[in-house]
Amino acid sequence: MTDFILVRHGETIWHAENRYAGRTDVPLTDHGRAQAAALATWAATAGLTAVWSSPLSRARLTAAPAAAACGLIPRVDERLYEVDFGQGEGLTRDEMRACFPERLAAFLADPVDGHLPGGEHPRHAAERAADCLTGIAREQPHGRVLVVAHSTLVRVLLCHLLGIPLADYRRVFPQLHNGALTEIRVEHGRTALLTFNAPAVAPPAPARH
Repeated sequence: MTDFILVRHGETIWHAENRYAGRTDVPLTDHGRAQAAALATWAATAGLTAVWSSPLSRARLTAAPAAAACGLIPRVDERLYEVDFGQGEGLTRDEMRACFPERLAAFLADPVDGHLPGGEHPRHAAERAADCLTGIAREQPHGRVLVVAHSTLVRVLLCHLLGIPLADYRRVFPQLHNGALTEIRVEHGRTALLTFNAPAVAPPAPARH
């Protein structure tokens, strides 16, 4: 049995502007760095056994303080990259509507088979992320592992692991907050969702009598 805490990295300058950020290495905002600090405060008493992250700096800089708080060395895996948004990269939805209205309409109707032009197929992204977690679980059969990654990747991964149609990822999981905790338990090849989108709040100190 391995427990994974999946976390979307802290806020970036593009997310503050509601731009699609896939493979572009966009820096954290001050608020994003504060979210990383809050995650570290939570992590200090969370009983983590390992910390993994996407290679993109927004994920690594969110994971690093949490790892340091636990005395762990964060590990990076390319399978945790965000989905590649192709021609939608760096654009707002209004800008996409101006550039390729028909393809945007197809994406909004079915974000999997109608994925953004030039972008990665979400099914491939879900499979590579699941493969990464399978490897981690093999290394950490009784572990509690923090994985810092990205919004779309985590949502398609959840659908893949929980048996939810991938095309429903935006409907079933409409939003993943920056720095929030989503916990799953993987046991004997089956996945349970324990917590979704919870704030990273450290437990209160035990009362003194």
